[in-house]
Amino acid sequence: MDFKKIFIKGASPTKVGGQAVLEGIMMKGEDRTAVVVRQPDGTLYLHEEKLKARSRWYKIPILRGILIFIDSLVTGVRTLTLSAELLDAGAEESDGELIEDSRFTRWLVKRFGEKAPMAFALTLSVVLALAFTIGIFIIAPTWVVNLFGRWIESEILMNLIEGVFRILLFVLYIVLVSRLKDIREVFKYHGAEHQCIHCYESGMALTPENCQSFETLHPRCGTSFLMFVMVISLLLFSLLGWPNLLIRIASRLLLIPIIAGLSYELLRWAGNSTSFVVKILSVPGLLLQKLTTLRPEKHQLEVAIVAMRAVLVPADSPVRDGRVDANGDDLPEPAPDPVVADAVTPPNVPASAPGLVPADVIEPSQGSDAIESTLGSVPADAAVPPQEPGAIGFAPDSAAVDEAEPPSQTSGDVWSWESMLARQKTQ
Repeated sequence: MDFKKIFIKGASPTKVGGQAVLEGIMMKGEDRTAVVVRQPDGTLYLHEEKLKARSRWYKIPILRGILIFIDSLVTGVRTLTLSAELLDAGAEESDGELIEDSRFTRWLVKRFGEKAPMAFALTLSVVLALAFTIGIFIIAPTWVVNLFGRWIESEILMNLIEGVFRILLFVLYIVLVSRLKDIREVFKYHGAEHQCIHCYESGMALTPENCQSFETLHPRCGTSFLMFVMVISLLLFSLLGWPNLLIRIASRLLLIPIIAGLSYELLRWAGNSTSFVVKILSVPGLLLQKLTTLRPEKHQLEVAIVAMRAVLVPADSPVRDGRVDANGDDLPEPAPDPVVADAVTPPNVPASAPGLVPADVIEPSQGSDAIESTLGSVPADAAVPPQEPGAIGFAPDSAAVDEAEPPSQTSGDVWSWESMLARQKTQ
């Protein structure tokens, strides 16, 4: 691990952050967020949103960490949901098929409005994420370690074992999910996000080639924040003794906000300092980042660069939502597919009638001979109406019609499709 490429001397730390999402990246700047997703057809879709002004509470140490932790959790789940929706929309356009809303979705829209399905999905996702995290990484470790209480009398040792077990469980979880192909793609976008931020904070031009020269590890990464949370909780819980299981679970849940606030302050310090102490404290988080980041490919760096440029615009710039190119410039909306009219069969004439073929198979250069060979021998006294634009069975404005001299029409012979077929059969 080369600290010189992670804690870059001369770099100017910024408040720009990001998150890897499904086939894309979210970047967060001073006044807006930008989500860029590469859709199934290879095009980039950019979605920007303005950030709300933060209250004065965000300036209070510890408390601001708690508020930012909650905001990051909600924003993270919402961004993942948004990226999935953009991918689904792109897939529907590519396949030409629309997925019908479920009955439950239609009921939500009718009862609570158009935004209800999104709000419900977001709330459910946050609740499930919290339930999973609390159950697996808080309740499970203290319950399992409690089984060793009959052999271990030291309360401090029991808390230390619980903390180590929690860290190992989290690392095992990361290792297992990293085997999934889709997750590995997310980890590549995670690496692209870090390289792009490194490149920007170093004052270099945002190009894939420049970004590739940096490490995929970053001292302000959320992965390092999670490691700080687990290390601080290990130390803090050791001071609480070893009461019964319910009290331990309650105490750990109540202390999560305080631990999150302390971890944020530590992460903030690590992102703005290159001291030896900061480097040592950052080692566990950086090691964990080796599991959650992979070296990206060029097309993934392009996504990161477009997202980064989108949040570096002036504050009065309008938000955008639509397809963009690799430079972040808006692309025109794709033209709708032309509507091709179905072939029309003349009334009372079977489609397979002998001697009749569509007009578009006649070569213009064939002239009247082609028409005669197509329709068969027609008596000279057969009444043929003058050509009208759009007449069924003929090609409007074609050379074949121009060159063919229709025989003169007699007053006693009424022309019709039936009479023409009848004459053809008698030949």
